[in-house]
Amino acid sequence: MGRGVVTTQEFHFGEFTLDQTRYRLQRGDRVVRLEKLPMELLLLLVERRGELVSREEIAERLWGKDVFVEADRSINTAISKVRIALRDDPEKPRFVETVVGKGYRFAAPVSCNNGGGGAEGQVAHTEDSSSSPTPIADAPRPPLPADPRPVGFSLNKNALARPSKLLLACIAALIVVSAALIVSRRVGAKGAKEPAIKSLAVLPLKNLSGDPTQEYFADGMTEAIIGRLSSIRELRVISRTSAMRFSDTKMTVPEIAAALHVDALVEGSVIREGNRVRVHAQLIRTATDEHFWSETYDREVRDVLALQSNVAQSIATKVAVTVSGEERSRLVAARPVSPDVYESYLKAEFGKNNTREEVEQSIAYYQQAIRLDPTFAPAYVGLAEAYDFLGLVLVGGGSPNETRAKVISNSLKALELDPSLAHAHVSLGGTYQKQWKWAEAEDEFKQALALKPNDPSAHLGLASWLMCQGRTDEALQWARRGRELDPLAPSGIEIGWILFHARRYDEAIHELRSVLAVRPDDPGALWFLGFALIGKGQSEDAIPVLEKTASIMHRSPGSLEILSTAYAHAGRRTDALRLMDELKQRRQKGYVPAGAFINAYLALGDYDEAFAGFERAYQEQSNILQFLKVHPFFDPVRGDPRFKDLLRRVGLQESD
Repeated sequence: MGRGVVTTQEFHFGEFTLDQTRYRLQRGDRVVRLEKLPMELLLLLVERRGELVSREEIAERLWGKDVFVEADRSINTAISKVRIALRDDPEKPRFVETVVGKGYRFAAPVSCNNGGGGAEGQVAHTEDSSSSPTPIADAPRPPLPADPRPVGFSLNKNALARPSKLLLACIAALIVVSAALIVSRRVGAKGAKEPAIKSLAVLPLKNLSGDPTQEYFADGMTEAIIGRLSSIRELRVISRTSAMRFSDTKMTVPEIAAALHVDALVEGSVIREGNRVRVHAQLIRTATDEHFWSETYDREVRDVLALQSNVAQSIATKVAVTVSGEERSRLVAARPVSPDVYESYLKAEFGKNNTREEVEQSIAYYQQAIRLDPTFAPAYVGLAEAYDFLGLVLVGGGSPNETRAKVISNSLKALELDPSLAHAHVSLGGTYQKQWKWAEAEDEFKQALALKPNDPSAHLGLASWLMCQGRTDEALQWARRGRELDPLAPSGIEIGWILFHARRYDEAIHELRSVLAVRPDDPGALWFLGFALIGKGQSEDAIPVLEKTASIMHRSPGSLEILSTAYAHAGRRTDALRLMDELKQRRQKGYVPAGAFINAYLALGDYDEAFAGFERAYQEQSNILQFLKVHPFFDPVRGDPRFKDLLRRVGLQESD
């Protein structure tokens, strides 16, 4: 009886084919790059599918019995690379399951063949040694066929030799032609120039630490790599806000590339174990789904900034973009940082920062990081941005004099420690603009763009500055460039706000409703939509939108002010005055922005009260006065000498 010897060469699971003979993993028609050790590990797991494969067995298969390596760490790295290649989520694995403390199991169904398209588990048979086959010499021979040659045909050596020589010549010619084709294809492949990579996105690095609380660490690594690459002018780098939308996506590489309009994607993982961190990253050319670079970096947490620098430098090199000397110095710049400092900083950065209470919690974490290391510049930038948020009229936090002083001092301290921090310039630019230091504000935004050409916030900052100057067409151009860098962010809010000031109300409403279709409770989009609806003369439609805004924002001064304005335009004078009285009572107990009393009184036709509000707003440098030149709600009083004088005092020329 025959004994079976399995000659399987191909394994099929999910959308993947693992070719054992060619030592190749494919996803559909695309080859997935996988290094030797991860490939050996994947073969082992697939061969033993359904079984627990212990870490000891893995170590023996990969390195042998007598070779000493740091097995645990090396196995973790190999497993990580296998999961990345298979796009497998360790939390919800399709392929590789972790058996905690034991090893791993390949859980997906596998079909296999011998590479020739045969059925599952094809077997070649050899003869069993216990059988007694008939010796060849004694085997009965079949009768010879009848001679087909015609009578008179004579057989000789030359007659046999001619066809043999002809056959050999044909075979030799075929070999030569085939070899020439192979060589020409290889030369062509080497000589063919791949399309240049001009844009890329860094997808959220997966947290493979096995600890969900370390998600913020992986997010921080993603943002840092994006931040460093964003300094390269020749490369369009998608902002973190859009990239993070693909955190748990099931979309394919071509689908993500189409959504973000990029030539390449960076994907990978982060493992933090105590005071060590390991990052695996790989580059994928989106046109072909080709994995053309992969690397693993292992450092102590205190060297995490250097690790981020190394990853960014490698990516810049592999995509072959032109990097200036200045840009390279920013890519390389790094310094040690205490794990405790970095931990506090990341908790501040990646906590929820939508309400006053959440922002105040982030401020506490930034301050903790600074107490631990007063030279850690990024914490000062974060602190400046948090105080800037508290100064918004919609939030109704601190007074401008209080919050702006903190924005400026923390931004300047950050730049003193690290002059390359573009976000510090953006914070300064926004604050100078609210203080009517127009030239200084413009200079800060341009410095930010010089340092970080791919920073959407710098684009939007300059767009806001241009809008305040009355240059709304230019403002829209800059805002839309910012959107290209952050295509999935709610940039329609800023664009809608500019369109409102350009009196293009239908377009503004369209932009803001597009944001709300995705984020129906976004307070900024709701707030600005209320402005646009009032501007178009649809105050009745604006009222439910603004009532919802007031509820979401816990009746903040900014939300009540614009709701009161909608009531006034809709003829509901009593409701408008009731809200104004509420704000006046609250002002006696705490801070209420002076600008919260202007629009409603203008809508009510009480211009004297409105100018009293303008004057108080001037004294405290209220945010609303930066829009003095372009705000549609101020149109009824533009001819008033008091308004012209106000324009002059804030440094803006009178409208034409």
